[in-house]
Amino acid sequence: MEMTVRTTFPTSVSAAAKSAAARDYAQRGWTVAETTNGLCLITDADLSAVEVTGELAASVRRYLRANNLTGPVIEIPGAERREIHLVTGMRKAERAVEALRAAGAVVHTDGDGIPLPPTHLSAGSASWGVDPEEARWIPPVVAIGAAVRSVRVRRPQRLASVACA
Repeated sequence: MEMTVRTTFPTSVSAAAKSAAARDYAQRGWTVAETTNGLCLITDADLSAVEVTGELAASVRRYLRANNLTGPVIEIPGAERREIHLVTGMRKAERAVEALRAAGAVVHTDGDGIPLPPTHLSAGSASWGVDPEEARWIPPVVAIGAAVRSVRVRRPQRLASVACA
């Protein structure tokens, strides 16, 4: 079954590239919608996402790589590092989701839209930091939760000054 995609995108990304990406995502079983700027993953309980920023994003990526837990990661351009990790297992992870939100991560699920490459954004285009072809799996949200928890625990605390009088 071939998916038809309208070509109402900016000219910076070819219609053929968008069409090929849409087919690839559909073959993976992902729910994808077309937007004016590109393609959007529609999240649900089966496929959701966790967004982390700044130094936390870099540390989480290193933790996942070191523990062979890396899944697909979308990089969002901008002044601050921003990564969106695709995840599964939202149905049984209420505590992990609460902990992620408390740690400052944004959890995208229940119909939230995620820009998929090659979507054009104001600061540039969404791109794959870890392409789905490179990832061995889509990790459960609890794996990202463990990475965030571990990184936050290991983050060095500021030491109070100890001055001699």
